[in-house]
Amino acid sequence: MPEFTWRAAAADGRLIEGRSEAPAPDAVLRQLRERGLTPIQVGTATPQAAASAALGRGGQRTLKGPVTRADVLAFTGELSIMLRAGLALDNALRVLIDMSAKPSVRSLLEGVLEDVKGGATFSRALTKRSELFGDFYLNMVRSGEASGQMSQVLERLVAHMERLRALRESVISATLYPAILLGVAVLSLVGMLGFVVPQFERLFKDMGEALPLPTRIVMALGQGFRQHGLLLAIGALLLGWLGWRWLRSPAGRAWWQRRALRLPVVGPLLYKYELTLFARSLGTLLGNGVPLLTALHIATDTVGNLNLRQPLARMAPQVKEGARMVRAMESTGVFEPLAINLIRVGEETGRIGPMMLELSEVLDREVETGIKRALTLLEPILILLLGVLIAAIIVSILLGILSINDLAG
Repeated sequence: MPEFTWRAAAADGRLIEGRSEAPAPDAVLRQLRERGLTPIQVGTATPQAAASAALGRGGQRTLKGPVTRADVLAFTGELSIMLRAGLALDNALRVLIDMSAKPSVRSLLEGVLEDVKGGATFSRALTKRSELFGDFYLNMVRSGEASGQMSQVLERLVAHMERLRALRESVISATLYPAILLGVAVLSLVGMLGFVVPQFERLFKDMGEALPLPTRIVMALGQGFRQHGLLLAIGALLLGWLGWRWLRSPAGRAWWQRRALRLPVVGPLLYKYELTLFARSLGTLLGNGVPLLTALHIATDTVGNLNLRQPLARMAPQVKEGARMVRAMESTGVFEPLAINLIRVGEETGRIGPMMLELSEVLDREVETGIKRALTLLEPILILLLGVLIAAIIVSILLGILSINDLAG
């Protein structure tokens, strides 16, 4: 019979680890629940797992660094599981502290536990660390406290964070291959101009004006690169750093965000990506009982591009004055007819939240499709550009060699 390692929480919050023989993981889960334990993790027993179980918490690898989005997502999911299993909030936090291998996360959870033990609500304890969680997270937790469905709300919050992470990672992954191609192109040009072209300088040294113009240009570029290549590299790095610093400033960020939406191919994708964030956030908040005006303010703040955030920010005041949601959306000039019609149906049926989530799914699929199409177009363009540049260097050298043969003839 196979052996499994498991980790579970006791009713008093203690973290217990052990090994059990069972025909399947489900049987291990049943055994743990019959013992009054809350299962957290079940895995197949291996020599490494056995060593880890023997070491316990002292054998965990300590992770360094500040609390990240991934850390927040991880302990939110684990907290949801433990609350759903019936563990009290303070005991669940103690289990999370015992499980944490990262000092910054452990310190954060210890502070939250201390506040909760002092009589503060969970949302109030998190509000003291609002820079880590943000208004969206905090309002979701408040809605869970008000409805008495904290575990379900945390579960929906995890699903929301997972979808946003998947969307961000798809965008990052989409830009990775073109970035690699661009890097290869730059390195290829550096190799050609810095090492290949100088090998022909002696051959063309006494030709002077008899060399074809393309050959003279390439020779001059190779000589300049060899003599001043280090200065050029330092200058390029310095310009890149200054440009990066400027783009992080309010003026630079506003300039880039304004230009980015007008870029061909990329602009429409950025536009839909920002609207996806707004629609998913608004739909999730409304689905968990957050008031419409509060949800509109929070969802608007999730939009990073100021050129889109400003028209979206006009929706909440109009709704507060009595305007219908669909009219407020139309007045922004931001949404397409499909979005307007979906929200019109949602408003008539009292299902604005689900319709917003449906809109986010539509926009999400359009972003993914647009990224694939852009990559299909960009990859051959980069490859062709690299080929043309290298071919131009090779042809210019061949022209010089042919001119030598002509003079010798």
